[in-house]
Amino acid sequence: MPPGHMSHWGAFTPAVDARGEVVSARGSELDPAPSPLLGNLVGSLRHRLRVASPMVRRGWLERGPGPDPRRGDEAFVAVGWDEVLDRLSAELRRVYGGRGPEAVFGGSYGWSSAGRFHHAQGQVHRFLNSLGGYVASVNTYSAGTSEVLLPHVLGAGPEILRSLTSWPLLAAHTELMVCFGGVPAKNTAVAPGGVTRHDTDGHLRAMAARGAEFVLIGPDRRDLPAHLPSRWLPARPGTDTALMLALCHVLVTENLHDAAFVASHCTGLDRVLPYLTGASDGVPKSPRWAAALCGVEADEITALARAMASRRTMVTVTFSLQRAEFGEQPIWAGVLLAALIGQIGLPGGGFGHGYGSVGDNGFPAHKSPLPTLPQGVNPVREYIPVARIADMLLDPGGAYEYNGERRRYPEIELVYWCGGNPFHHHQHLARLREAWRRPSTVVVHEQYWTPAAQHADIVLPATVTLERDDIGSSRTDPFLTAMRACAAPYELARDDYATFSDLAAILGTEKAYTEGRSAAEWLRHLYDGWRDGRPVPDFDAFWAAGRVDVAVPAPSILLADFRRDPAGHPLATPSGRIELHSEVVASYRYADCPGHPAWLEPEEWHGSARAARYPLVLLANNPASRLHSQLDFGPHSAASKVDGREPVRIHPLDAGRRGLSDGDLVRVFNDRGACVGGVVVDPDIAAGVVQMATGSWLSPVAGVEPLLCSAGNVNVLTRDTGSSRLSQGCAGSRALVEIERWPGEPPAIAADEDR
Repeated sequence: MPPGHMSHWGAFTPAVDARGEVVSARGSELDPAPSPLLGNLVGSLRHRLRVASPMVRRGWLERGPGPDPRRGDEAFVAVGWDEVLDRLSAELRRVYGGRGPEAVFGGSYGWSSAGRFHHAQGQVHRFLNSLGGYVASVNTYSAGTSEVLLPHVLGAGPEILRSLTSWPLLAAHTELMVCFGGVPAKNTAVAPGGVTRHDTDGHLRAMAARGAEFVLIGPDRRDLPAHLPSRWLPARPGTDTALMLALCHVLVTENLHDAAFVASHCTGLDRVLPYLTGASDGVPKSPRWAAALCGVEADEITALARAMASRRTMVTVTFSLQRAEFGEQPIWAGVLLAALIGQIGLPGGGFGHGYGSVGDNGFPAHKSPLPTLPQGVNPVREYIPVARIADMLLDPGGAYEYNGERRRYPEIELVYWCGGNPFHHHQHLARLREAWRRPSTVVVHEQYWTPAAQHADIVLPATVTLERDDIGSSRTDPFLTAMRACAAPYELARDDYATFSDLAAILGTEKAYTEGRSAAEWLRHLYDGWRDGRPVPDFDAFWAAGRVDVAVPAPSILLADFRRDPAGHPLATPSGRIELHSEVVASYRYADCPGHPAWLEPEEWHGSARAARYPLVLLANNPASRLHSQLDFGPHSAASKVDGREPVRIHPLDAGRRGLSDGDLVRVFNDRGACVGGVVVDPDIAAGVVQMATGSWLSPVAGVEPLLCSAGNVNVLTRDTGSSRLSQGCAGSRALVEIERWPGEPPAIAADEDR
């Protein structure tokens, strides 16, 4: 049989020609909806943007380590593997032998490969741990705000996000799904580790066929599939919390809430009620109050609250709402709303955070561990919230608050980055570029000349997933997949394990890192360890067959045991109950995250003073044409562009006022920077709002300040600030901007130029 493979966007079979190039990628025969992102693989293995050999920035090569304002601008010099490993090992000895592991930041983000062994994040962390450790990051850009908040409210963070009520139970029981931020189909194509079957849309169709109704709350009509019977309430960006509070106001003032459930399963409503009614601040959080903020009519809000109280209702909130200033509030308010309805723990009802935010949310997860490369133990206790990397590099020793602690940023001398492109997922990229020039050395392993590679000192060429053997599996997939190599490594590229093994041998830690195993021996070892006690084929039979069945749990209901017996199955909160008001959070005295859900006016929204200068709210969300910034040059991604630039969706009224038409190139700007985009006029985006996806590779135009990206990287515009002092999560999903037609010839895109 032809070699199969797994990617974060699904299982597939590649066709590779005699040159070692992908000419097609066919989704699994088991997949009812293969992801179109597979099309980006075509032409990717021998692409001219591959890193062909070890490269060292000329300035670092000639002047040695040190902070350098030229990092990101200077040319690179090709060197041999022996030389680069000698130079890099000497630099690692210098830093570890001097200021120690507390001066090394182990950067990585977990989307590099779907393989369980050649997982870049696991590889770099294992290697750095063998040297003595590193400064780590915690939480995620995707849901870092929720990961800190939800333990205070529901007693668990990532576990809650992976334990949503299963889609089949929604399909069978849900009568009304109220979708704050929608259930975006583009996101369900992607899941960490991949899925063999993309089933989310099938379950949505089953819900609709049974008579379920959907309400989409948010400024982008495309955030819910068009085929669903739905009502669109285009609330202004950043006002979801106000609308939720108004729904709660209706429930309590009309006595529609489930008082018995709140009394038996929740705590803190007595602290929230005075805020809802206005007794504590003189402002009732009524539908009329919310309508002025969110742009949804008061009668619509009242009618929706009554419908939610009378039907089996699922309240779902996307990850995007918490990637914003005060992002804790819509999540907490969503829990409050679901608790008042009283359906938490019932089939098809309650609260769900992340339906549609990633393709495996809403599917039961494996209870036992998957084959995983051990990372060892990191003895370094220093860490940062993941979205605070620029703060750390710009302000070593600076104080900050996080989840009740007062912490200080470590002083980083060496950044070792393996897997991921920080110049995609971080915000305010002019600020990140400045921060990136502060360490003495930046090392990356890269397959392509991404912006991360362009801003490094040492670039080590890495293989791509189709050039190496691995095991594919994910937290919900019912198969282990044999990811068989189908092409030779490009030029001088090596897999991360080979590179780290050579470095470990030079540095004297080879035994700790490799444990005496080759990559092939590790695959067999990991599989055999996972297989122990399971009635599954041995490794050779698995490898020959291409996949093996993995048992997954039956569909489940979020917090069902807690609902049935709150005393016998208490939550891991101080009260053991759902904390509608948290005494712990209140004790931190954070004005930007009080002890219960509240409306806090963001700095950048339609109602702020900045809107007079930058009147459009930009939605900077995940792309439909690629996974984050991966394979941005791929055919599917490229087909979405407008003259090679990221498209900007704009309402016809806003386009008309600016004299813009489909296909026009525009300058999207604010005081942080600007980027070039291509206009797509679209009535499915609310007036006063524009949408521009993240992920175009940063292409700075030389000599232009503030930073101008010719390719349309939206994160030159977004604000680099924590969502609050509680979580310090990413707040980059929205920004205020203005748009104007690009005058004359547009600037060249750096990624289009030969290196």
